[in-house]
Amino acid sequence: MAKKKITLNGLSLSLDDVVKVAREGYEVELSAEAARAVGEASSLVEKWASSDDVVYGITTGFGDLASVKISPKDRRTLQENLLRSHACGVGTPYPADVTRAIMLLRINTLSRGHSGISLSTLNALIDMLNARIHPLIPSQGSVGASGDLCPLSHLAIALLGCGKAEYKGRIIPVRKALAKAGLNTVLLGAKEGLALNNGTAVMNAIGALAVVDAERIAKTADIAAAMSLEAMRGVPYAYDARTHALRAFKGQGDVAGNIRRIIEGSEIVERYKKDRVQDAYSLRCVPQVHGASRDAFSYVKSVMETELNSVTDNPLIFPEDEEALSGGNFHGQPLALALDFFGIAAAELASISERRQARMVDGSLSELPPFLIEDCGLNSGFMIPHYTSAALVSENKVLAHPSSVDSIPTSANQEDHVSMGGYSARKAAMILENTRKVLAIEMLLSAQALNFSLLGLKPGRGTMAAHECIRGAIPYIRKDEYLHPLIQRAVELAERGSVVDAVEEAIDSLA
Repeated sequence: MAKKKITLNGLSLSLDDVVKVAREGYEVELSAEAARAVGEASSLVEKWASSDDVVYGITTGFGDLASVKISPKDRRTLQENLLRSHACGVGTPYPADVTRAIMLLRINTLSRGHSGISLSTLNALIDMLNARIHPLIPSQGSVGASGDLCPLSHLAIALLGCGKAEYKGRIIPVRKALAKAGLNTVLLGAKEGLALNNGTAVMNAIGALAVVDAERIAKTADIAAAMSLEAMRGVPYAYDARTHALRAFKGQGDVAGNIRRIIEGSEIVERYKKDRVQDAYSLRCVPQVHGASRDAFSYVKSVMETELNSVTDNPLIFPEDEEALSGGNFHGQPLALALDFFGIAAAELASISERRQARMVDGSLSELPPFLIEDCGLNSGFMIPHYTSAALVSENKVLAHPSSVDSIPTSANQEDHVSMGGYSARKAAMILENTRKVLAIEMLLSAQALNFSLLGLKPGRGTMAAHECIRGAIPYIRKDEYLHPLIQRAVELAERGSVVDAVEEAIDSLA
């Protein structure tokens, strides 16, 4: 059976491709045109390296040491010293899917032929990815200015046989992993260390995977809200298409349409819709709140897609003009701002979900049994799962503070404005994971609450599909039980997208 491969040319990588390589194990290869472009730039770098021309990072030092000229005999050592000295991160290593995405993005940008890396070194990085050797890259240490210098150096030193890697489920020295895979270490030429560690591949990789995950989480949020709406016998008027046509934000209209389709055919809504004309904001304003987050995600997605096929190292090589230009494409500001925005948008999905949960467990507001349990008092029911959601929402509020507003000058003030985009990306991913858990808890609570609201009435087709999916893994609770395993099952359903899949099977695809 032929291995699944993606051909890279530096121009056409998509988010779908990132997922295939990062999470589905696809291999990569260079297009013939990319290989030619890489070779041309590499030849020009070799020419400069053997001359007395002053070319940053090739015949000079780095950063504040750009004025220090390096002798020809030390120029190979210069590149290896760069990587060894810059590989100084701390913290938990990135998971394998993020590491694979980082490797993919670094290969893709280098394949444009403006970085000066040799074809042999680039192929060595490709071979490492295809062999599923995943260097351990510490998650802390990037300021997002000359890109992700520190974490990318941890990736690059693996080519020298330094550090550790995950290989076939075990953490072993990189040199040993390379040997087991039949691969060799590399000797770096001029500019190659700089080409490998200068760029935004880390924050871009995290952001790319986050925006993909956010699309499913946004659907999960709509499903959770629709379940809560029916469980609390809410009214449908706020989702009328006529209202949303008067305020033409795409996300708002999409969410309103999703809610209408999920609750379509609901006997619960039909039975209680004349009891009042409006609900609290956490139900009535779901299209406006969820929709705004969706529109934010769409913007961030466009930023991530642009960066996937950008060249972000320095200096950039232009073989046709025989020039090397020092610029600032490595600066992570476009991604940092977008990822801070992403974190805020994701946090809002959790925030409004927690408010719906608070109403559900409060019998005076929901008209349901207090804490969604039959014999309340003897039983605490779902009192504390709401606490867990409140804790996660509070954590998100702190994480949502934008790191991009906090520049700390580095490199003896040569790099006197930095983006902090590495932390923007990490925070965005953490907020999204917290939000997924909050939504999972809301679905757990709303499934329990629906059992009290059904009373022989049918919910909407989408709501019924979601309820049945949850009940297939989590039973109705009549008395206090050990809830942690049930919450874990709810989180797993959200992670796998099982509820979204069940609803879309029942009513066709959600927006």
